[in-house]
Amino acid sequence: MSKKMFKVMLRDNMAPVAKEILEATGKITVVVDNDKATNDPDELAKIIGEYNGLAIRSGTKVTEKVLKNAKNLKVIGRAGIGVDNIDVPAATKEGIVVMNAPGGNTVTTAEHAVSLMLSLARHIPQSTASIREGKWEKKKFTGVEITGKTLGILGLGQIGRVVADRAKGLKMNVIASDPFVSKEAARALDVELVAFDELLSRSDFITLHVPRLKDTVNIINTASIAKMKKGVRLINCSRGDTINLDDLYEALTSGKVSGAAIDVFPKEPPDPAIPLLQQSNVIFTPHLGASTGEAQIKVAEMIAKQISAYLIDGVLINTVNFPSVSGEVMEQLRPHLALAEKMGSIMGQLVRKIHDITVTYSGDMTKLDTRPLTHAALKGLLGTFTDTPVNYVSAPALAKEKGILIKETVSRESDDYAGLIKIKLEKHDDGPGEIWGTILGKKYPRIVRLGRIRMDAVPEGEMLVIENYDKPGVIGNVGTTLGRHNINIGRFQLGRRDDQALCMVNIDTPAGKEVIEDIKSLPNIISVRQIHL
Repeated sequence: MSKKMFKVMLRDNMAPVAKEILEATGKITVVVDNDKATNDPDELAKIIGEYNGLAIRSGTKVTEKVLKNAKNLKVIGRAGIGVDNIDVPAATKEGIVVMNAPGGNTVTTAEHAVSLMLSLARHIPQSTASIREGKWEKKKFTGVEITGKTLGILGLGQIGRVVADRAKGLKMNVIASDPFVSKEAARALDVELVAFDELLSRSDFITLHVPRLKDTVNIINTASIAKMKKGVRLINCSRGDTINLDDLYEALTSGKVSGAAIDVFPKEPPDPAIPLLQQSNVIFTPHLGASTGEAQIKVAEMIAKQISAYLIDGVLINTVNFPSVSGEVMEQLRPHLALAEKMGSIMGQLVRKIHDITVTYSGDMTKLDTRPLTHAALKGLLGTFTDTPVNYVSAPALAKEKGILIKETVSRESDDYAGLIKIKLEKHDDGPGEIWGTILGKKYPRIVRLGRIRMDAVPEGEMLVIENYDKPGVIGNVGTTLGRHNINIGRFQLGRRDDQALCMVNIDTPAGKEVIEDIKSLPNIISVRQIHL
């Protein structure tokens, strides 16, 4: 046990229980700083140098400048799940552990969604306002029953599951759509899993519980609203940019959508001039999903216990950027962890649905503790399905929740390499379903096979994965097209088998949609996908 005294700063009006827990260790001095001035990263950077730990909520921004001045900082704890306000890559570079408190807000957010649904069904906020104005408008505010209605849940993660459970208690018929949850996992919750379009056409109420991904931005728009029942009611407690507010306004004025309840906005607070705010059939709350006393106590308690466990005993819990292993093992595993995570991320970005996974370790890899490596591969894979940080600790549990089975195997055959990691997506036939990686010279990661095709690619930065027919002119055409769009090629790797080839191209800047479409239209191209590592 360490005898050293540590100093921790608590910010953003954190529940007092955090201070009590940290001070009770007898090894931690706590400074509570709720000064708005020090929310400014420039001001925080001036005072952070003397602290070993920092606990925050959403108000404080921990930027690269703050982290560069944080010479004694060992850990940042976010009392909540999202770490958007922390520069995690910069913290990792400085060797600072970033932790979060997942699950602490789950019930609170789910309850808020249910509260909004009930308020929407019975016009509770509008009738309150009406009575305050001295009116008695019984006919105007006739509502609808919840019992027997179909609730469509978009996104069956932790919060979506609690909403499903509560809605079943309200005798609703519950259906859900989530491409990253298996039918078996949904069946265990007694929820019918359906395709997105079917959910739109069958639901009387639709509640959103999706992460912020490219696929979910504006997922509710004119086209998706057109597929809904006339008179549908929408609830959004997830992310502000999942609903196109202009399209929703049109649907509310036309009567296609009977009502909406909005807790989150693309820009917060919203511009008071947006037309939606004047709609009488919409109810609003100022991002209150996670705002209850109980939830704030729970996340403050979680983060205080995690920070003290790390500072005093070196134990890592709910870390966003490090696995839960000892320092010596970590040093040995570090290059392999980075490789496994990148391999998982490549497969997740190429294949946008879930599969059971087999991870095989061979050669020298079998001498290592491979469990953290499997966690790293899952972290990379599942991180492409969600915008909330997936850490080494939570990745296997999240995989289980989504109905993904993971099988680890060990092989003595290492296929001419000192050691290999192989990740195979079971029952995947549409495009590359397998990836092999190795470490050269103890520190250089390489992808040596993708699908059936062998190669020697460096997994880093922006990459294009191009499948093509093995005919002359493809490399020249791709190079010319990228050059025309002023995109520089860092490395171009090509592998061939039978009549097909596969290119992995490292590019210096991301390729926009127009560039991808231009490459797709070239002769002999089968598919083009961009991945970011």
